[in-house]
Formats: sequence, structure tokens, C-alpha cells
Amino acid sequence: MVQSRTHTCNELNMEHVGEEVTIVGWYDNMRKVSKNLGFLILRDFYGTTQVVVETEEMMQALAGVNNESTLSVSGKVRERSNKNPAIATGDIEVVPSKIEVLGKCIYNELPFEINHSKEADESVRLRYRYLDLRNPAVKDRIVLRSKIVAELRQSMIAHDFLEITTPILTCSSPEGARDYLVPSRNHPGKFYALPQAPQQFKQILMTAGFDRYFQIAPCFRDEDARADRSPGEFYQLDMEMAFASQEDVFSVIEDVLPPIFAKHGIYKQASAAPFQRLSYREAMETYGSDKPDLRIDLKLRDVSDLLTGIGFGPFEGEQTAVEAIVVSDFKASRKVIDKICADTEVVSGQKAFWFRLDENGEIVGGIAKFLQEKKEAIVSALSLKNGDFVGLTAGKKNDALKTAGVLRRFLGQQAEVHFKKDCYEFCWIVDFPMYEIGEESGELEFCHNPFSMPQGGMEALENKDPLKILAYQYDLVCNGVELSSGAVRNHDPEIMVKAFSLVGLPEEAVKAKFPAMYNAFCYGAPPHAGIAPGVDRMIMLIAGEESIREIIPFPMNKMAQDVMMGAPSEVDERQLRDVHIQIIQENE
Repeated sequence: MVQSRTHTCNELNMEHVGEEVTIVGWYDNMRKVSKNLGFLILRDFYGTTQVVVETEEMMQALAGVNNESTLSVSGKVRERSNKNPAIATGDIEVVPSKIEVLGKCIYNELPFEINHSKEADESVRLRYRYLDLRNPAVKDRIVLRSKIVAELRQSMIAHDFLEITTPILTCSSPEGARDYLVPSRNHPGKFYALPQAPQQFKQILMTAGFDRYFQIAPCFRDEDARADRSPGEFYQLDMEMAFASQEDVFSVIEDVLPPIFAKHGIYKQASAAPFQRLSYREAMETYGSDKPDLRIDLKLRDVSDLLTGIGFGPFEGEQTAVEAIVVSDFKASRKVIDKICADTEVVSGQKAFWFRLDENGEIVGGIAKFLQEKKEAIVSALSLKNGDFVGLTAGKKNDALKTAGVLRRFLGQQAEVHFKKDCYEFCWIVDFPMYEIGEESGELEFCHNPFSMPQGGMEALENKDPLKILAYQYDLVCNGVELSSGAVRNHDPEIMVKAFSLVGLPEEAVKAKFPAMYNAFCYGAPPHAGIAPGVDRMIMLIAGEESIREIIPFPMNKMAQDVMMGAPSEVDERQLRDVHIQIIQENE
């Protein structure tokens, strides 16, 4: 061991009885029995050891020492009379001959109890993150992260991928989120940008002749936080393959990820290769989501022809679609059903409706009064049995589908018989539309990655309705969480120019926005494909955490603030002058 200790606080056992040892760590707690007897728990990174103080001299050495001070304890190991099988060192204890305070905790009271820090307010936890991380339950998540990243790296190398780091200071690029900009001192009025992803660099590496690239890549996006998205920065398992197809990428991911999920996850079962493949349209029409949780076996049914025209306002209108979800033998109370409907409306912004078939075969509850005249047709069309519950959504087709997807998730989580919870269920969503009509602009826009190869190539771009062109674009989904988007890249400059021209970006603009990649492709680029699963999201799923901040060592809060370090912070006038920046206060 290192010079200050002979053993860790998780290492001593019956084999060490009678030995003189030195252990170090934090003063976790102490139960004082008398002025010359106390039971001290010493905690280090590895675990805990009980120290039995049996003399007034040793008790005096701890007088005035606060919890969380760091100590060095030297003494003899002996067998415990009251053993504790819950800890690795539960068979022994240390009787000290010397106790030294290495680092004082000057505060009598802590912001929270270390072993219960997860129960504290999140803002307090983040401000005192160094204390929060002392909690073994919190620390273990960071240790898990380290192990998983190491195994991802080892597996990629075993698959003949070469780890290459790409620049952090680069140029601004339209990746779909706001850039973090860095002013240049030597070039007044010009800015670097932190990379939203290494997208262009990894594609350029393919044109440079590197066959298989990967890195655990830091990415920076100025976007709002969510439970599964950390603001500011995140990491992804970034990879790219030359002379590769969509199936080549799938094969690597299907080999790399399941063993890691099954080994480290709270669930010990993960999908085996090949993962289920669903087209974007199939996923939306069957599950109401392009990131479906396939652990839930409920599926959507289009009942527009059956239920429009029944006199129920939300189901009326020429463009109205109605989607149904049948849940067999659903015994939830009215209170639970009302909460499911309310939660669906909060998440989707659209109302959900329902009815059930009671034990006598009658339609009851919810919108039952509007359905009586069509009872036989409804029961037949949906193959209903007594006790079945039917959830309903309505609106324009896409709105009805998306709302039904939310309702499906809530119903599945409540109906245990339809929810195979204890596993990791992967799937690929493929055949995404290349283009869509933007909700705000009302004009043709790229649906996902503008660098994806259109299915059908130049012929499709020249002859097909843009809204019917599909892309070699794919998403990796696990348990209803999107882990990654990927694509077969558009490596042909002529096809690239044509693809961008359809969204109103002329050739000269493409050359100006992507000069390095465009020029590189003009020198003979190989077909290539890649993907970049989010490391943070993967570890969140593996650890079974609801918030991504639990698996990040020093996360920002929801407002993209580092409250421990005080970032973002003001800088002085000299620093601003160095980078040619002047702050102008907006008029209130």
C-alpha cells in the first residue's frame, strides 16, 4: 500500500488477527460508551473498519474532533466478539495505540448526513458535491461509470477500432443545438466553438484512410436539461467505419453493448443480437413513439373509421384520427385511471379517454355513453373480453399517435402483466424520413442528420417527393430511451449538394459551411457509417437511476450552473479586453 497505510478499510480479516496495522480514512461516526470506551467507524474509499478505543488516552486523542475529519489509526487487529456479516471487515476490529488527525473538519454540523445525502435537496448536494461523493451509494455510481467506460474502450479496441481524439476548439457548425462560443484573442471578432459532436472530424478521418475510429468523446451543447440529458456537456461512444453499411454498424454495437448491460446492470438480461428492427413509420403506428419501450407488449389500433361520428366532440372532424390501446383484465381503480389520463395530458399536451368492458360484457366508464349504439362493432373489432380496458386518443394523425404513445407507456407501467420490467430491451429504429415540414418555418427541412445518405441516392433526390424520401438513418433505443442516432453518411459531394439544395441551401453555401469535409470528399471518400451512443444515458440505464446527474461526477444543475465552482462567473475587464469583448447591458 501507499506509505501512509498498511491496509485499506475494506481489507482486514481473520488472517490479520494479531498484526500491527495502520489504516487511514474519514471519521464516519463514533458510539461513545464511557470516557475510556468508544466504537469508532473509519471509512475510506474501499469500505469501513471498526476501531475500538479502550483507553482514556486514545479517547482524548479524539476529543474535539468532528465527523468527517481524516484520521490515521495504528494498532493491533483482533477478532470481534459481535461480528457484522454485512461488511467485509465485520469479523475483526482494530485496537489503536496511536490516533493522528490528518485533516480537520472544522464544522460541527454538516450540510447533510453523508450516508443519507441522496435524501438532501439537490441544490445542496451539488453545492457540496465533494461531501455528496463521500456517500458510498453516490461514489459507487462514479466507480461504475469508470468500469463501464474502461470496458467500452477495451471492447472497441478488440473490434479493431483505433482511439483518436478530435479537437475541442473548432468552428461553429449547424448540429441542431446552440453552440458554446469561445472568443479568439489573436483574431478579433472571430470565435471558436466547442464541438456539439465530432461529426465532421470523424468523417474526415474516414477520407484520410483510417478504417475504424472511436473515442469517448466530450460533446458540448447549450440546451436545456432533462432527466436524461445534462446541460452543457456530455460524453458519447463515438465511432465510424469506412467501407461500411448500416448492418456493419449494427453488428458491432450488438456485440459490444449487451454484455456490458448484462454484467453491470440492475437487470441481468439484455437483448441478444440481432436487435429487433422497426421502421420509423412502423414504430409510430404500432407504439406511438420512435423510441418505444418494447418491454411493454401493448400495441396501438387505429379505430378512426369505427369511432368517428359517434357524437363525441374530440373524435369529430375530417382529419381526426382515433387510436386505441386494449389492456386485458385491467383492474386499476378510477383514481389510478384518472391519474394516468392526467399524466398523459401533462406530458403530451393532449387529452386521453377511456372505457372498459365490465364483468357482464357492458361498456362502462369514461366515454361509455357515446359508444352504446356501436357496442357490438367495438367489441368485435377490438376482440374485447370482459374486464378489458381501452385507452383512447384523438387528433391529427401524428398528434393522436404521439399521445397514444405516452398513454401506452403509463398503462404498461401500471399493468404488470403487460410489462416485462427486469431486462434491457434494445431495438433499432430505421428508415427515417430524410425531410419534413418544419413546425415553425412551414418549409422543407432535414428531419434528422443532414449528412445522412438518402435511400436511392441522386435518383431519389431528383425524382421523388422529398417527403417520401427515406434516409439511411437509424436510432438505437433501449427501454424507451434513445441512446443514439447514427447513419450511413452522404460521402458523395454531388449528392450532398443536391440534398442541401432541396432545403434552400445552394452549393456555395454548402462549401462555405462545410469547407473541410466537402473538399475532403472531392478527393475520393469511402462509403462510411457510424453511430455515437450516449455514455451518460447508458450508465443511467445500467444503474437504474432516474436522473442523469446521479452518474456524472460534477454535474451542472437544471439551469446549467455549476453551483460548487460558481460557473458561469463574471470575469474582469482586462480578460474581456484580451479577447475583444464588450458587455452591453440590455435596457430593462
